[in-house]
Amino acid sequence: MTWIARGLVDEPEAVRVERIEEADVTILRLHVAPGDVGKVIGRHGRLARALRTVVRSTGARSQRRTVLEIADGASTP
Repeated sequence: MTWIARGLVDEPEAVRVERIEEADVTILRLHVAPGDVGKVIGRHGRLARALRTVVRSTGARSQRRTVLEIADGASTP
């Protein structure tokens, strides 16, 4: 996931993926620079939808629900 996001943004060093394990779901929270949030979301959310499809398919292989969250650019450290 990280390498895909780094290819989409202007500041690849700011890309960070946080993995959160809960009882029945794994959440991957994608952090990017504030100026790159729109590039990860894409026009009308198409790119975000495609990224979520990729993440969901990897979760299907492990038989565990996996969700992608795109964090607000302001929450990036």
